[in-house]
Amino acid sequence: MASHPKCGKTNKPDWLKIRLPHSEQYARVASLVDRNGLHTICSSGKCPNISECWSAATATFMIAGDICTRNCRFCATASGRPLPLDINEPKKIARSVEIMELRHAVITSVDRDDLEDGGANHWAQTIKEIAKKCPQTTIEVLIPDFDGKEELLDIIIDAQPHIIGHNMETVRRVTPMVRSRATYDCSLRVLGYLSSKGVQTKSGLMVGLGESYDEVIETLKDLYSVGVKRATIGQYLQPTKTHTEVAEYVTPQTFEKYKEEALRIGFTHIESAPLVRSSYHAKL
Repeated sequence: MASHPKCGKTNKPDWLKIRLPHSEQYARVASLVDRNGLHTICSSGKCPNISECWSAATATFMIAGDICTRNCRFCATASGRPLPLDINEPKKIARSVEIMELRHAVITSVDRDDLEDGGANHWAQTIKEIAKKCPQTTIEVLIPDFDGKEELLDIIIDAQPHIIGHNMETVRRVTPMVRSRATYDCSLRVLGYLSSKGVQTKSGLMVGLGESYDEVIETLKDLYSVGVKRATIGQYLQPTKTHTEVAEYVTPQTFEKYKEEALRIGFTHIESAPLVRSSYHAKL
């Protein structure tokens, strides 16, 4: 199988340098966020695309707390026993979307395996509150796998977000090395079920975890085979020294090849570049 060109992993290459925010629209949104004490993943996660997304009136929020019941080796989110859900959170998120005057809101969450419904009803309430308060805002959700339980996925579907995403994260071979509970096949089943219900589905991959070029293409084909037509591919970056190391920094040229191949496979929209994250160009 073909492999990625080795770029070295001790020093980040120039193409991973983050552009500083500069637009007037970004400054306006940042001021609103600061004045109103709003919390977004864009800012807390130090997303490299924050300026571009906020300038396009797009932002991402994380619900259901900041402690995850899973312990994936690529993720910086704290793992442990989560606090009880904030029953007022759906209204708070909707209010934040309204204040920020967002055209497109992306919602994600930690895994809540401690809850009987995995947090599905909290998800649905959040979606409904945004739709009620901001009917012109399109809503994209990036959900956990809910252990593949169709009755829980139906709760999300019935809330009628515009896009439902679930990330594969990596290729089949690497999945058990970096994901603590989720499996490759369960994620595929989730996406396939969503697609079968007429949902516009989306998924995301990280590269630089030791996968080969051919394995990435195989994963794209698997996604397309279950009805996924939108995807993102970005560079994995090690959050701390205790997380999985970066195996390699994939070149922009290889990311472009992934994009070209995805379009040949049949994807209608693909974002593939080193700094791409799941919500990049989300509204397109």
